[in-house]
Amino acid sequence: MDTASTSTPDAFTEAWLPGPDGTSFYTRTYASAPCPARAAVVFVHGFSGHCARYEWMHGEYAARGVTVFTFDQRGFGRTALDAEERARTPGALYGRTSWREQLGDIEWWVRHVKDRYPGLPVFLMGHSMGGGLALAFATRPGAPPKQETLALLSGIIAGSPLVQQSTPTAKPLRVVGGLASGVLPWTLIATPLIADDLSHDTAENQKYVADPMVIQKGTLRGVNDMLSGGDHLLAKDYKSWPKNMPLLILHGSADRITSPKASRDFFDKVEAEDKEYKVFDGGYHEVMREPNGMKEEYAEASTGWMLERAQNSGSRPVGDGSKL
Repeated sequence: MDTASTSTPDAFTEAWLPGPDGTSFYTRTYASAPCPARAAVVFVHGFSGHCARYEWMHGEYAARGVTVFTFDQRGFGRTALDAEERARTPGALYGRTSWREQLGDIEWWVRHVKDRYPGLPVFLMGHSMGGGLALAFATRPGAPPKQETLALLSGIIAGSPLVQQSTPTAKPLRVVGGLASGVLPWTLIATPLIADDLSHDTAENQKYVADPMVIQKGTLRGVNDMLSGGDHLLAKDYKSWPKNMPLLILHGSADRITSPKASRDFFDKVEAEDKEYKVFDGGYHEVMREPNGMKEEYAEASTGWMLERAQNSGSRPVGDGSKL
């Protein structure tokens, strides 16, 4: 299934893989090393982001026994921008996406990872917009995902999930944007973000500013779906959370981009038998980049949570967990 894959020793394997409707996705796999894999996780990045931005965290996961599969989402990163590969996806456009397509893509990759690592429990994790999508994945069984795909997961983690913005967009603008998205869905609009709101690590924040794969723009359809989808999570979709689906939400208490209060409200409403909400005191939006030991605490909390549930599910280490 791989097309044009390369390997970076002791780090990750990258590959262009065909996804739903023939879209070609840039993907990375961080195979567990040096210890045998005990779990696998499908990771979904945030708005304007791309999977390479989480290299340190994913390396930590792999070192702790969790194999990571991640991808540049439809409309973002190399999946949308890589000039050399663009011919593989006719019509690719930066920001051209919708929640239905994104949820369908996640379903595709969950099935891919479960097929590739049949001996491992599989988890779904997302950050920011990706965190909102991860929550939506469990609460919209009628769209994608299908119930049988949801049953493949051993738990869901949402990091700094976009349920609501910390400073919401004015309601009149939301209304106008929603109407415009139905007429001119793929029109690009500016979506500026203050880099110093990402973390307390100035050097990491500047990497975001200088990253050529980060374009602070989105389409009317993509932005409207992202914001309205978060509203639906809090207003009604939480009622559809499967009681037997474990949930972990991680959020910095000082997040200026996505609302910690909204994610806590969602958490409190969900009737899951196994759920945990972990606060990182003073942490900004990208807790996995926070200095002074916080990013290490974030990695330990998320991997520890997965490995505990992997152990409870009766999994066993099987090399890197993949098929021979």
